[in-house]
Amino acid sequence: MSDILIVDDERDIRELVSDILEDEGYATRKAGSSEECMAALNAEPPALLILDIWLKDSQMDGIDILKVVKRDNPEIPVVIISGHGNIEIAVAAIKQGAYDFIEKPFNIDQLLVVIRRAMETSQLRRENTDLKRKDSGVSEMIGASASFRALVGQLDKVTKSNGRVMLTGPAGSGKEIAARYIHTQSNRAGAPFVTVNCASIEPDRMEEVLFGRESAERGIEPGLLEQAHGGVIFFDEVADMPLGTQSKILRVLVDQQFQRVGGADKVRVDLRVISSTNKDLDREIEADRFRQELYHRLNVVPIPVPSLADRREDIPLLAEAFIEHFNESQGLPMRKLSEDAVALMQTMLWPGNVRQLKNMVERVLILGESNGPIEPKDLPREEEPAEDQSRVVLSGALATLPLREAREAFEREYLLTQINRFGGNISRTASFVGMERSALHRKLKSLGVVTSNKAGARIAHVEKETEEDMA
Repeated sequence: MSDILIVDDERDIRELVSDILEDEGYATRKAGSSEECMAALNAEPPALLILDIWLKDSQMDGIDILKVVKRDNPEIPVVIISGHGNIEIAVAAIKQGAYDFIEKPFNIDQLLVVIRRAMETSQLRRENTDLKRKDSGVSEMIGASASFRALVGQLDKVTKSNGRVMLTGPAGSGKEIAARYIHTQSNRAGAPFVTVNCASIEPDRMEEVLFGRESAERGIEPGLLEQAHGGVIFFDEVADMPLGTQSKILRVLVDQQFQRVGGADKVRVDLRVISSTNKDLDREIEADRFRQELYHRLNVVPIPVPSLADRREDIPLLAEAFIEHFNESQGLPMRKLSEDAVALMQTMLWPGNVRQLKNMVERVLILGESNGPIEPKDLPREEEPAEDQSRVVLSGALATLPLREAREAFEREYLLTQINRFGGNISRTASFVGMERSALHRKLKSLGVVTSNKAGARIAHVEKETEEDMA
């Protein structure tokens, strides 16, 4: 997309403008009708379109073509060619989104000034789009645990289709990263990926943000749906979308078109829709906070995204990736993780999931007093540590038990934590806790700890006694 497309029904004008621009080093293409223009646009979008308002013996005039270009290729600047008697129409074209207009007969110096400015605008728009796409690639899928591999396996199955995907999982678990993975592996990878943060947009502005606006004063302002044309629109936390907007989005999904706020023309879009939520949408539907019809349209392929607690094996990989990221982006020290720090991180609670882990790594790197390995003492704790670091602070319930019961409760909780930390791998757990595998099996059985398969991983839990067992 580096040439200039010149559209005029007068051959002499086309040739004149082309010769002038090629003398200045620009590559050009020429079209004499709306049909030739649309064919050229569909073959390869130009960097700039020079467009005559009146096109004799054509199905579309310049204004019609302008509307199509602003709908399908809004990043292409359009310079209107206008005769003296058509200035009012040219001004109206500016309000429709044209970059500028040139009056016939041409002043060559004025023509070149407008073209240079328009080409600079085109280059800046392309660079901005490229930067956005590169930025979206910063977030990558990282992990090796069984639950992570199961997630990637599900994502891979939907990348090449246009099916709508609903990603579910707790806040901070990486639902947007999963959505971007689908996009980058799909046939739409070169097209935009646009995120709609449904929880952060004010309800009274939601429709303007999504559909855009038309006004006499400011012309056309494309919304997020229009910006995502040809690519992916990602509705992040879709449960927070206002009910009134939900019904209009449902209509967009059915018709693949909409009207801008204040506009009358239909805008057609080609979109793939991916949504995410951390809420139970069935309950939201029961509470009349979410439209059931929209749920069925969005939930074609449901994919759960596991919490960090369900993929503790991935914590060292994620933490190391975050350290490298902050080193490259902020110049923070490239520190290693000690084995003890990794062990502690894998046993910590992570209510904020991967996002919380990333924030913690950044905090440790910023506040760290050395560039040596990250040790357990460097990690933030929810409670203030006791003055004597060798002491273990007992919970109230544990402190009231007899020694034998307290020891069993501690051993049970300790072994549960370690087994889940190692993804149910008994051999690795036995090696870490310093026991023979057979001895660990016997200990687990005596404590009522069993392992079960869940999403490809072995998860440990306590086998609770029934009333009959207790009788």
